Amino acid sequence: MRPNGVSGRPSRLPSMVRTALTGGIGAGKSTVSRRLADLGAIILDADLMAREVVEPGTSGLDEIVRTFGKEILKDDGALDRAALGKIVFADGDQLTRLNAIVHPRVAARMQEIVQAAPEESVLVHDVPLLAENPHRQQYDLVMVVFAPEEERIRRLVEDRGMTKKDAKARIRAQATDEERAAIADVVLDNSGSLAATLAQVDSCWRNRIDPLRHR
Repeated sequence: MRPNGVSGRPSRLPSMVRTALTGGIGAGKSTVSRRLADLGAIILDADLMAREVVEPGTSGLDEIVRTFGKEILKDDGALDRAALGKIVFADGDQLTRLNAIVHPRVAARMQEIVQAAPEESVLVHDVPLLAENPHRQQYDLVMVVFAPEEERIRRLVEDRGMTKKDAKARIRAQATDEERAAIADVVLDNSGSLAATLAQVDSCWRNRIDPLRHR
């Protein structure tokens, strides 16, 4: 006989879960990713990696200079992001050229981290342009952070010092809310209070992410 509560089949050990977190600029992905990190996730921040792969001395920066000219460099040789932003966010073709330089390098860096992660990890790929990338990787769960456009503009102006015109240009250069919703498994509404947002993240972890570890 078996002891009470013990089945004849061993319980499944946790397995690696790969999720994606995306959302338009100013939507509040950083708030969500911090909470997910507190809950135990490994955050793979595409924005941070996008900075790393174009630091001085990298092949990424060399290719950007060849493509857009030395005018996008600061005096110390680092990338002048504001100068580059004025070029690419006003011209869709230029943005496509930049993405073709940065995206493959970010993907390669992410793969390095994934290969080194413990098997039971919950990986959260923080990918701002997930909806814009037709060759995106497959994820167990896609989370989209949402906030209304006017609220996002307010945050960009007040928190990041952008002009309203620049904020609108950044938003319009990205996918629409409808395009992001089309790839979402979970939409996290970050238009209310911090407590309300964190409660949604906790619920997503408890009801959607944790069960995936025991598939």
